[in-house]
Amino acid sequence: MFSKGSKTTKETNGPDNSARSPLKSSVPSIISADLRINGDLICSGDVQVDGWVEGDIQSRNIVIGEGATVQGGLQAETVRVCGVVNGQIKADSVVLEKTARVTGDVLHKSLAMEQGASLEGMCKRLDSSATIAPPSVKAGDAKLADAKSGDSKSSDGPVGSVFARPATT
Repeated sequence: MFSKGSKTTKETNGPDNSARSPLKSSVPSIISADLRINGDLICSGDVQVDGWVEGDIQSRNIVIGEGATVQGGLQAETVRVCGVVNGQIKADSVVLEKTARVTGDVLHKSLAMEQGASLEGMCKRLDSSATIAPPSVKAGDAKLADAKSGDSKSSDGPVGSVFARPATT
């Protein structure tokens, strides 16, 4: 146990290492029903919102739950809305469930709306050659900081103007 003699090494190919790997996570980041967030969310994985978010969300996959409200834009590869979104949605695939209430433009490659879903805004099909890549958390933070400080040196895209919020009266 404490001897200097033979030291055995433990193999690290077991399932314990996969749980620690930050590269791919199959568990979504969840904003629960009793949580309210004021600010932008950037995630390289999946996000499920069941609470209230006032700010933009960038992620690989976004699910807006039935009781959820988002006051801001969504950008992802896939977006599924069951709740309320007031802002622009930009995604390869957008699904609006029958309980969805969206006020804002939807930019998409594929759009599906169930009967009963509400959409007040423009729908625009994106060019099939354009891809919406999941954000890099570190790169996204730098872009948001540049956009908020007014620095327009970044030419990767109009981060500050990607999301159009509807005017409030």
